[in-house]
Amino acid sequence: MPTPKIFESEYRFCLILWEHEPVNSTELVRLCRERLGWSKATTYTVIRRLAERGVVKNECATVTALVSKEEAQAAELDGLVERTFEGSLPAFVAAFARREKLTEAEVEALRRLIDSHEGGASE
Repeated sequence: MPTPKIFESEYRFCLILWEHEPVNSTELVRLCRERLGWSKATTYTVIRRLAERGVVKNECATVTALVSKEEAQAAELDGLVERTFEGSLPAFVAAFARREKLTEAEVEALRRLIDSHEGGASE
């Protein structure tokens, strides 16, 4: 099942949720007011919308994520690569490397990642 789309403001909400989950909805309202400047109504609207899309669960006033941070990031990256680079991960990496000089540590991390995936192996 594909990861549901999480929009920018919802992602900022999810960052708070992932940091504190499981969290009482009242506490989540307080955190969103402090960090995002959101009203109680805005927070509950986002919880409801994300629950309808299967991103979070709100049970007995306790909110938990059904989608992990890693899943959300991977889905966003997949969409970016598909939309912008015609599905080509090498084109994405090449474009990134042209704009940002990679450190030796980053190059080595990429080498290890490629090595771990050669021959169909997964990390």
